[in-house]
Amino acid sequence: MANFTISPGVSLNEIDNTFLTGQPVQAGAAIVGPSVKGPINVPTLVTSYSDYVNRFGDTLISGSQLYSFFTSISAYNYFQNGGNSLLVTRVVSGSYTTATSSLAQNSHTSASFTLETISEGVIMNSTGSESAVGALSSGSKDNIRWEVVSANTSSGNFTLAIRQGNDRTNKKINLETYANINLDPNSPRFISKMVGDTKQNYNPSTQQLEISGSYPNSSRLVRVKSVDSPTPNYFDAGGNAKNEFTGSVPVVGSGSFGDATGTIKTGANFYSDIAAGNTQGLEVANYTDALNILKNSEAFKYNVISTPGLTDDLHGAAISTLITNTQDRGDNILIFDLVSYGSTLTNVVNQASTRDTSYGASYWPWVYYLDPGTGKNVWIPASTLIPGVYAKTDTQAAPWFAPAGINRGGLNGVLRTEFKLPQSHRDSLYEANINPLATLPRTGVVVFGQKTLQKDASALDRVNVRRLLIALKNHIRQISDTLVFEQNTASTRNSFLARVTPYLETVQQKQGLYAFKVVMDDSNNGPDVIDRNQLIGQVFIQPTRTAEFVSVDFVLLPTGAEFPA
Repeated sequence: MANFTISPGVSLNEIDNTFLTGQPVQAGAAIVGPSVKGPINVPTLVTSYSDYVNRFGDTLISGSQLYSFFTSISAYNYFQNGGNSLLVTRVVSGSYTTATSSLAQNSHTSASFTLETISEGVIMNSTGSESAVGALSSGSKDNIRWEVVSANTSSGNFTLAIRQGNDRTNKKINLETYANINLDPNSPRFISKMVGDTKQNYNPSTQQLEISGSYPNSSRLVRVKSVDSPTPNYFDAGGNAKNEFTGSVPVVGSGSFGDATGTIKTGANFYSDIAAGNTQGLEVANYTDALNILKNSEAFKYNVISTPGLTDDLHGAAISTLITNTQDRGDNILIFDLVSYGSTLTNVVNQASTRDTSYGASYWPWVYYLDPGTGKNVWIPASTLIPGVYAKTDTQAAPWFAPAGINRGGLNGVLRTEFKLPQSHRDSLYEANINPLATLPRTGVVVFGQKTLQKDASALDRVNVRRLLIALKNHIRQISDTLVFEQNTASTRNSFLARVTPYLETVQQKQGLYAFKVVMDDSNNGPDVIDRNQLIGQVFIQPTRTAEFVSVDFVLLPTGAEFPA
């Protein structure tokens, strides 16, 4: 039975008849966690690991030691395994602000315009003395500086470059360049139009991102905070630059950013040392705003979400929120860790018994991994790497293939697991709906399970079937959205069938379905349904199952015996 809301919309309902007796996704994955830099509580789409590093950084120094956040390791592994889009939401502890810089005008009486970093935190401050070779004393690979490369008072145009904070005059590293821009609001080359001036801030009272500014951000690094000396209609009727505006053109030269606040918590616990009140310098409450933002399924699209650094035994409230959000959205699956480092088989099995959902999957044990940022071998939870396994599965096969086994479940970079699981332990884990990480001879560490945390035995107790449903629902929802407010006629229903049926045929050809049937006709859209302004469709599917238990019999026959036909 369809569950309709009061306002117009589409209702997608799952009817699971596989119990045993007794819109297409735009971003592949979402990761929530701390990062070295970047916007805070603003889900940001990155399309490569280099893009991630430019926006969010990679390594940090804490207590004179070099560390990587799980977020960075997970992003690296995800893109290494074929992922092509990642939604990153940075969380922090404490108050953070952006860095700013005002650029002087030719008259030197005031500023031409002011730039603001998109990233927040003290790390963005590059102010300080400049050496003889043009290096900033506070410049780093993670912050930035600016340069007005050229300026022309006759045209009012200038060229602005955003440089890496640790470059120098004879070895400039230009991250972004904006040529022939100006301060004329009526010009198509107006600086705010070319660079962007949009700012996003999270409002806890409305649980919404509030957006200010007039022009979308083309820059990934800065926004125009203000144009302090605009030059509207720079030229007079004779085509000459107006004298009152020529002094507003910025001075050729370079500068830095400052006044940002916010630093990583002193004494942060990393890797295997994460604790209930200190996971990479954060507390569980620091995740609240980010999780609320990501509840919005219309604004943010992803098919898998993870929060490496949160474990169910230490941060159960956040995991509960994630499970609720994921079930309510119905368009993704949650990968989370049940226990912290040093837990036993009994601990993880007991923890799993408290969760029951087909929208969540968990893997164990922790793994010893070569951190690409620091070059050190470190202990990390399984959820750091599993999104990469899903990405590999999507690239090599399809979402409805099992993200497990030797062909798709190998964990590159893993040196060993916290425990080398014998078959009996793998059996105990799988019976508890926990996916074991097995160590296989000549193969290494492999994901050797694909169960969801659903306790009842049905098709949805397998990850590949849950992900099949996610893919089908996302695609068919986009088709269904086009039917809202259309005439409830046979023509409209046939249009739906004509678009859905070929898609399901393709999924069937790609081994996602044994069989399917789509019904949207008079049989489920009678006069009473039509009079209620409803349009009902039904999609019957038989999902393919995976071969998880393979039995091969070796039969010895006496000499001269005939082989069976």
